[in-house]
Amino acid sequence: MTSYAYILTEKKGPVFSIILNRPSERNAMNTQMIFELCDALTKYEDDTEARCAVIHANGLHFTFGLELQEVANTLLERGENLFPPKSINPWDTGGTGRIRKKPVICAVHGFCLTLGIELLLACDIGLAAEKTVFAQMEVQRGIPPFGGATVRFVRTAGWGNAMKYILTGDSFDAKEAYRMGIVQEVLPKKDLLPRAFELAEKISAQAPLAVQASIANARKALEEGQAPAISELFSITIENLRSPDGQEGVRSFLEKRNAVFKGK
Repeated sequence: MTSYAYILTEKKGPVFSIILNRPSERNAMNTQMIFELCDALTKYEDDTEARCAVIHANGLHFTFGLELQEVANTLLERGENLFPPKSINPWDTGGTGRIRKKPVICAVHGFCLTLGIELLLACDIGLAAEKTVFAQMEVQRGIPPFGGATVRFVRTAGWGNAMKYILTGDSFDAKEAYRMGIVQEVLPKKDLLPRAFELAEKISAQAPLAVQASIANARKALEEGQAPAISELFSITIENLRSPDGQEGVRSFLEKRNAVFKGK
């Protein structure tokens, strides 16, 4: 396990665990915690053996969101340079920082507020404990949601649903989050992490090139439209078929056995 001040990381085979670890402050994100999260995601992205990550949290809450005063001062000072240039930007909202290519699952519990919801929405799969409370309350502090909610919340939940919560700052529960598509499963708290790691292990067993190509093509469709995404599907498929993992996938199908992908 790697320990930062406010983030813990641990690798279990191909699964990479990233833990928010500032429970005494309800996992509120100060500038250092954000930098550490960027670094942890970068280590995951650059680890050739890691195939899927799970973001979760120690303590009673996933995160209360921003430690507003400190981060606001950092934003005013650094502006678009908030994220280190060579590190993964967890929210992928422009400015500096790399775009993540590998899959990430987010498992939330307790309070999941502001930047926490936006981190959840920036991941590929979201799970929530039954009693999780969500709120996107930046407007109550005089700023718009800067972690991507104005795009991802609207795209996921629909205009009316998103605006209801973005413009009022009202809270909502896990059932409402599931109804709006913000999370894909709602589970008892005791089952949350076992289920998240079960999904991560299943994803890790797939061909990494195919997994990353699927994420990239789906992202292109959302960001650039269906036509550009569809136009590249044939070339992506050929590239995957020609790879060792693609050939293993075809062989395993013909031989009626489980594929063993090596990440090439």
